[in-house]
Amino acid sequence: MRLGRVAKMTCERWPKDFVFGVATAGYQIEGGYNGLGEPRNNWARWEDEKRVARAGDANRFWQEFESQLDLVVDMGLSSFRLSIEWTRVEPREGQLDESAIEQYRCILRAIRARKLQPLVTLHHFTHPEWLGEDPWLDDVSWRKLAQWYQLAGERFGDLCDTWITSNEINIFAINTYLHGIFPPGRRGDLRATMTCIDHLLAAHVVGYQSIKELFPRSVVATNNYSFSIYELDRLILDTLHARKHGVTADERVSWLEQRRSAHYALVPIGRRPFRSLERVLRLLASRHIDLASALPSTRAAIAQSNCSQFLDVSQLDYYAPGAAEHITVPGKRTSGGRWWKIGRPLWDDRPEPDTFLSYVKEAGQDGLPVWIVENGMCVRSDTRTVWPRTDQWTRERYLRENIGALVRARELGVDVQGYWHWTLIDNFEWGSYEPRFGLFGMNADGTVMATDISGNDAAGVYRDICSSLARGDRSELRGVKHHA
Repeated sequence: MRLGRVAKMTCERWPKDFVFGVATAGYQIEGGYNGLGEPRNNWARWEDEKRVARAGDANRFWQEFESQLDLVVDMGLSSFRLSIEWTRVEPREGQLDESAIEQYRCILRAIRARKLQPLVTLHHFTHPEWLGEDPWLDDVSWRKLAQWYQLAGERFGDLCDTWITSNEINIFAINTYLHGIFPPGRRGDLRATMTCIDHLLAAHVVGYQSIKELFPRSVVATNNYSFSIYELDRLILDTLHARKHGVTADERVSWLEQRRSAHYALVPIGRRPFRSLERVLRLLASRHIDLASALPSTRAAIAQSNCSQFLDVSQLDYYAPGAAEHITVPGKRTSGGRWWKIGRPLWDDRPEPDTFLSYVKEAGQDGLPVWIVENGMCVRSDTRTVWPRTDQWTRERYLRENIGALVRARELGVDVQGYWHWTLIDNFEWGSYEPRFGLFGMNADGTVMATDISGNDAAGVYRDICSSLARGDRSELRGVKHHA
């Protein structure tokens, strides 16, 4: 693949209403959680015990949203993805903070005043501390989450018509109960992982119906982290899709088996030397997760619902889908030295635009518009040093080649309608400030840099890509082949 810019090519069919945006999450950017007198979420104990860094002021978005939204406008983007944090709105059970509700409404009005489309997430890996640190294994807490979805629709639905109920249900459950890197830090518990997925998905089903009853024209969905193990990715979405496809209860298992086969036929098995391990992981998942009995609460919620479907768009997040490649040998060389943990660091996630295209094509088979609501690349940095990636990828190249994959997807007939880059500014990344994903870097004093953390004009490249595609010009993209 040539690294220089390709010659100018026309792209006349690029839709004028294609949505380009950035994605963020409240706990990661707002600041003001888990300190003295501040709303406390499920990460509070880990922050108190110094098991993770304190989020602290984060990006100070809660106070400085106006100037940060202006950065989005300056790039010529059309959407801003944010989360409305349940913890702020209901810091104590049954007691709503009306001032927080008004501040969120002020933020939504500011987004709309800039002619940006707000895409709102209602559960982005956090919940109020009062719900408990580990609430997703009982049959009560997920119903409270569904009630939160309805409350959010009631209080904010006049200012927002595009929603994500729960962000990356699959990776949240995996990080909580398999990897143990989210509170409460349980490891290797596949049963708990599937129970968590089931309960969050059931909450989505109930929340979907609630929001659609309030605002029938709204767009509601949930986004998976693209993952190579069917049972931990597509099974979740296929369970929601079954009714739309007219699948009966008797046909469900055989249909899911067909969908699993199609998933593995479309997405690659991975590169050497990970292929054998990937095959083992897929085999173990199929043996330990029974399609017939999986996701009972979700299936019950679907049976009780009168909705004809449970997703309005096919949303996906794409970073590094290969399950086997997330396992690494302790002591492996990485940016900044040796890495002594078993799980691979985020700054070693390997960009794969061709594999990205495969997952987008798969999403396009659902019969719904496709939105990529997260996609981004990590660089490692602390307060003193920025370490280049060992593969020498830059964020500019990442943007060109991944958006180029979307151009190819549209040429192949996939109805891709939106792309949200993760993220706007370097932020608190679930326990640490070392992983940096921002189009704009953040200095040690919390001020925003004019470039990304590596000193590159990533925001300028994103702006140029968006404007060139709008003109029908693909010269800003790399590796994009023209199909007549």
